[in-house]
Amino acid sequence: MSQMKPSGPEGEESYASLRNNANAVRAICSAVEGTLGPKGLDTMLVGAHGDVIITNDGVTILEKMDVAHPAAQLLIQVARAQQERIGDGTTTATVLAGALVAEGARQVTRGVPVAKVVRGIQEGVAHAVRSLSERSRPLQGLDDPMAYRIAYIAGREHADLAELIIDGARQLGAAKLREESFRFADVVQSLGKSPGEVWPGLVIAKKPANLQPDFPSDEARILMMQDAFGPEEVEDEALMTEAGFHRQMQLREQFRASLGRLTELRVGLVVSERGVDPEAEQFCTDHGIMVLQRLPRAQLRRLAEYSGARPVRRSALYRPAADLAPYLGFAGHIAYDERLECVRIAEGRGSVEVSIIVGASTHEIAGERLRIARDAASAVQAALRGGWLPGGGAAEMAAAHELERYRETVRGMEGFGFEAVAHALRKPLSQIVVNAGYNPLEKVEEVKAAQIASASDKLGIDCDTGAITDLEALGVIDPADVKLQALQAAGEVASAVLRIHTVIKMRQPREED
Repeated sequence: MSQMKPSGPEGEESYASLRNNANAVRAICSAVEGTLGPKGLDTMLVGAHGDVIITNDGVTILEKMDVAHPAAQLLIQVARAQQERIGDGTTTATVLAGALVAEGARQVTRGVPVAKVVRGIQEGVAHAVRSLSERSRPLQGLDDPMAYRIAYIAGREHADLAELIIDGARQLGAAKLREESFRFADVVQSLGKSPGEVWPGLVIAKKPANLQPDFPSDEARILMMQDAFGPEEVEDEALMTEAGFHRQMQLREQFRASLGRLTELRVGLVVSERGVDPEAEQFCTDHGIMVLQRLPRAQLRRLAEYSGARPVRRSALYRPAADLAPYLGFAGHIAYDERLECVRIAEGRGSVEVSIIVGASTHEIAGERLRIARDAASAVQAALRGGWLPGGGAAEMAAAHELERYRETVRGMEGFGFEAVAHALRKPLSQIVVNAGYNPLEKVEEVKAAQIASASDKLGIDCDTGAITDLEALGVIDPADVKLQALQAAGEVASAVLRIHTVIKMRQPREED
């Protein structure tokens, strides 16, 4: 059979950009694919000043790498998109994208038109997504044993972290986890050498600005400031005038008088997005009011939702106490934990919240355990929303076989794009068995034959023994949404990379004189 590859230097030259981009993508994939699966190993990232990160989290590796190639940057964006939308599966998305680019480039250099390959990849990905969606099994609530298995697998077999995640999920409730705007991973935080725990409320890793040992740990009202906790300020130019100076003194006097409303309203905690005026800090210290300053906006939002507070500007302090009262939040317990250097808040009158605290013996290990726990939290939330599938690359293998059968009915050269998708779907299993020390060609064919013989998508490789096993019975399962989003993102970036014909450096904008 004759090859479709065009001959001559012109044909070779036309593929120069494609080969260059494919090689860059391959280099990026090689940095993360060794971390895939239960036998995957870690990567050590070393900074310019000797700082070290040890991790096998795909998005962390990719974001910390020094990458300049534009095609490689596209692949990193896939991992970033996967992390933002799902919170887990970044390595899988990267591996799938790399396999699609490599196989698509191979088809193009054989002579298949790029447009046909790209169209086939897009249709093949859509077909595979439908196949995986139809195979998805629902998670029967947070008491379903599969919920723990999902946390355990996504948590890289850390049983203590999986238990913390499931405990925190049950305290929040399934309805909260299904909220579109809620990210379960955001409630997980690391506090150094602290033991793991689930706190029924908020834990804010901040020291009070007016730290003292006798803050009451009972109920209190909460005032939240959207700006600085201090008097309004006159502009510097106006302050140079006598009128501006008197205006500044007048504003300070008004602010000083307004502080008395805090005791009148029984405020026990003041939280400010920006700094705190020294006079306001001293007043709060004298009256046993805790002050937290410079909190991130996301943390302010969580505290507002939990306590029922409505953040105000400092001008609101000049209002009568009765007008300010509806803006205050409430918590039945507010205390500073001196050992962990954090503020614990519980029994808020707003929405349900928990704080999952993980720790470790060193800063580097604590950071990795935090990443692992957040992956587990994201996986549990994704499974509750979209169900689960057999893990270990088994579901992808079944979808690949179904896609191959469908490809036989496809007329035209788009079929080569379908082949690329089928090839990419086998890559996760292939890489997992490579990392476990087995021959990928042998094991992939064994799984394919076993799945066809039993008409089951549950069969895969036991990475400890190398034998064919029922992964569902073994508890090796993944959230369906993780796989679906990873495949869709991989298809998008592969299509973009394959369509690049020429790379041109942009002219730098001229500096105006």
